Amino acid sequence: MAIESALIPLPSEIIMPFSGFLVSTGQFNIHLAAISGAVGNLIGSLIAYAIGFWGQEAVVRKFIKNYGKWILVTEKELDMAEKLMNKYEDSIVLISRILPGVRTIISLPAGIAHLPILRFIILTFVGSLVWSYFLAYIGFALGEHWNTLGVYFHSADAIIGLGLALLVGFYIYHKTKH
Repeated sequence: MAIESALIPLPSEIIMPFSGFLVSTGQFNIHLAAISGAVGNLIGSLIAYAIGFWGQEAVVRKFIKNYGKWILVTEKELDMAEKLMNKYEDSIVLISRILPGVRTIISLPAGIAHLPILRFIILTFVGSLVWSYFLAYIGFALGEHWNTLGVYFHSADAIIGLGLALLVGFYIYHKTKH
């Protein structure tokens, strides 16, 4: 979770549902999994916040322009996050933690805008906790029904694998085509 929030493309949509699956097997506690996810998200977000805070707009924009395709962040996404940050301030930091695309990069404009660090920490943690619980619960729910779903999944493993590979490939292509 820290890696994703530090602008390195490792989706939380993989990490937290797997944690939820481990909850369903009795290996993890859902509350500790969600809190751990939120803490990890906060750590990575603080790194991105610091980059925005000390790097300022010009440095961050230049970095995104030159290297954004490697971390799957575009200038358009940065612009959108900055507009949302300027318009909604605290609310967008909280709400963005559950919005795909914006959730990863909102820390940069929050740092650029010099949002007070304590507010940033509280808003990021609370929003990330909601997201972590949601994703962990999905994994937990699927884990409880794994035996029922497993029969269907095993018969379609190749199709599901190919479909997932195509989706990931399309996502990466879309993010790097410019």
